[in-house]
Amino acid sequence: MTTARSASAPTVVAVRPDREILTRQRLPYFVGISGETTGSRGLSMHIVVIPPGGSAAPHRHRGYETAIYVLEGRVETRYGPGLRERVVTGAGEFLFIPPGVAHQAFNLSDSEAARAIVARNDPAEQENVVPYDPAEDT
Repeated sequence: MTTARSASAPTVVAVRPDREILTRQRLPYFVGISGETTGSRGLSMHIVVIPPGGSAAPHRHRGYETAIYVLEGRVETRYGPGLRERVVTGAGEFLFIPPGVAHQAFNLSDSEAARAIVARNDPAEQENVVPYDPAEDT
């Protein structure tokens, strides 16, 4: 990861997302912009990869909005109480998830990874991701 941050004053920071982390959603993320990598105080942005046939763990985001732009693949996002609602997004499409809405993403391909850019109005990478059990809302 390449950064050029000064501890004394805000500055422009370049980040190469070359380090994969495993998230609470159980998906690999390549962290770009966050409080930790750049000193951001109001947003984070990274790349998520959903392996072929893979899915995220069901979860909610406590107190922040999420915007997703799908780069490659097709993803079904199940959301709402009991994850009973569904929406499919593909390459070139955006998805918005309000704070607190339970959701789970599924890669619809068994042979190709799905990739997306994820942006949040929270500089923390994972602190406000909360596991969700769909049985809570049956």
